[in-house]
Amino acid sequence: MRAPSFNPAADAAHDLPDRRLHALVWPVLLAMAGYLGFALWSGWDDVIGAVRKIGYAGVGIALSLSLVNYALRFARWQTYLAAMGHAVPWRPSLGIYLAGFALTATPGKAGEALRGLLLKRWKVPLPDSFAAFLSERLSDLLAVVLLALGGLALYPSARWPVAIGAAGVLSVFAVLLNRRFLEKTGQRVRGESRWPRLSRHVLQTLLRTRHCHAPRLFAVATVLSLVAWFAEAFAFYLVLHWMGQTVPLFQAVFIYAAAMLAGALSFLPGGLGGAEAVMASLLILSGMPGAEAAAATIVTRAVTLWFAVAIGGAALFGGTGAVSPGSGHPSPRGQET
Repeated sequence: MRAPSFNPAADAAHDLPDRRLHALVWPVLLAMAGYLGFALWSGWDDVIGAVRKIGYAGVGIALSLSLVNYALRFARWQTYLAAMGHAVPWRPSLGIYLAGFALTATPGKAGEALRGLLLKRWKVPLPDSFAAFLSERLSDLLAVVLLALGGLALYPSARWPVAIGAAGVLSVFAVLLNRRFLEKTGQRVRGESRWPRLSRHVLQTLLRTRHCHAPRLFAVATVLSLVAWFAEAFAFYLVLHWMGQTVPLFQAVFIYAAAMLAGALSFLPGGLGGAEAVMASLLILSGMPGAEAAAATIVTRAVTLWFAVAIGGAALFGGTGAVSPGSGHPSPRGQET
């Protein structure tokens, strides 16, 4: 007999095979170890010095702006689920959404699709949860592309990466909005072997994303995404300001957006490496000393990416329903059995 859990995400995680969950967590742990090594190599003293300049209050403000980002993205997520006919209560949905952040440091943030497995107990089919996940990624990419457009005049060399990102997003939207093309493609896929079945599942998911891209919902989601990512870009600007750097706001927003876009296009775990390289390089081009640029980059990623991973880990493994080998399985409503 097991006491009821007050953590819906941890409850749902009990239903996942330990081997599958551990296979997802290990890449995150390796990414964390690699990032710690990068911080030590870049100059730990410089990072500590940057934190001292920012101060506890500054770190708290930066973390609060990241929370604004997460809250707005969760509101967008709930809107997507509702558009596909799933009224998941906000409290368990929030726990499950945050749990996905535990696997943000995976290639293309694909690990966040864990939410689909956790939502199965709420009768949300995998094609629908994956459609919401794909719509999220596209909305995020669109937002960072739009935020990056404002600073292209300052960095002509960044035009091609931004153009590639914009072209990629527009191309995907063009495919998703072409219902006839998707349906005809699905009709041509025949057979019951593994790949034809997988292809039909993918096409079904792509068709479901159309519910998330109705004109009014698309506009609302885009606004939420823009404000969410601007919040983190503003946190980056404040970090630079507190470190004594006179980087204009629009320039800081561009640098942050370009770094996030580079990380997304790299398909590395959490954009690690690609985002940091672009952020530090653009700061150096802006006249910032290399050591301080590296320190500002590490601090910014700590209060954005790694803060999300920490919250996600707490949501996934926290509470009385901690995931461990041999754990019992909760009842669908988290009641005592």
